[in-house]
Amino acid sequence: MKGTHLGEFEELVLLAVGVLNGAGYGVRIYDEIREQTGRTCSISTIHSTLNRLEEKGFISSHRGGATDKRGGRSKRIYTINGAGEKALAKVREQREKLWQLMPKHTLGYG
Repeated sequence: MKGTHLGEFEELVLLAVGVLNGAGYGVRIYDEIREQTGRTCSISTIHSTLNRLEEKGFISSHRGGATDKRGGRSKRIYTINGAGEKALAKVREQREKLWQLMPKHTLGYG
């Protein structure tokens, strides 16, 4: 397993994989991120991030069935695993800890 640090975009992709609950593939993950955050990127960025997350051991994938709609090609379906869930929990805990330390006047309401 590669390093366990999660970058900001890796975190978004990992969250989208989790939200899609075993039904996530490249374009669907891209759409989920765009819909929930308004953020856009290339589909190749999504695929390279998915590859990194799989190398780190946070997700697993399998080939779905080939369809005529896709010219006989199959989709690679991604699923978050226990290590991925733990990594997200750790990032969330770290962020929440820092938010609690943030002076209120810094946030514009103190």
